[in-house]
Amino acid sequence: MTNTLQTPSEILTHIDAGVMTLTLNRVARKNSLTAAMYDALADALEAANHDAAVRAVVIQGHETIFSAGNDIGDFLDKPPATSDAPVFRFLRGISSFPKPIVASVCGPAVGIGTTLLLHCDLIYAGDNAAFSMPFVNLGLCPEAASSFLAAQLMGYPRAAEALLLGEPFMAESALEMGLINRIVPPAEANALAQRQALKLAAKPLTSLMETKRLMKKGNAGIIAERMAEEGASFGRMLQEPAAREAFTAFMEKRRPDFSKL
Repeated sequence: MTNTLQTPSEILTHIDAGVMTLTLNRVARKNSLTAAMYDALADALEAANHDAAVRAVVIQGHETIFSAGNDIGDFLDKPPATSDAPVFRFLRGISSFPKPIVASVCGPAVGIGTTLLLHCDLIYAGDNAAFSMPFVNLGLCPEAASSFLAAQLMGYPRAAEALLLGEPFMAESALEMGLINRIVPPAEANALAQRQALKLAAKPLTSLMETKRLMKKGNAGIIAERMAEEGASFGRMLQEPAAREAFTAFMEKRRPDFSKL
């Protein structure tokens, strides 16, 4: 069966052979994510969850860019002020999604472009992939339960370096710390993710879902609690002087000055 769901053109949704593929399709804006795109992603995951014909999901971008994170203009125009904001809908959806999720990452994966990967099951990266979580640099705090999951995955010292300094780390480091499964040339990453998803789709769905549930069982409650706590802090910090200075500096294309804050 081949099917295409009706989603905004910035999120291409395609279903074939038991695999739903979600493609970030805003390359001219570095696949920066808007509220409408988060809603589309959340809706697609909800549909995949309830569609017995969908046995695995692939999330992919372009071979030159995965995602630059939030679209700053859209983010400032529609800040995630409540728990039902589109970005939080998407994060709850991906963190609790019961079927396997495969990701293909090439080029920069900034902010949520990295933290959403912490909720995927298999991740294949191009050798040009660069991951970063620069929340502190924007006067904010981590999201997507990354304050818990990054430390759990990387170990505290490397998580502290990634989250407190907010500097990018490359595919080789991501492979070493266990964030990704394999590095390939960028032109091969999406195809590899599809092949792996097709392998998953050929297996018994009940076995896939039960295995994933058992592997994640110990952390499910912690992740939900941490995500809610981060969301509350994130919303509060958006209104504080450091974030206002960071976003103003970004729009004015200058370095932020936090020396008096």
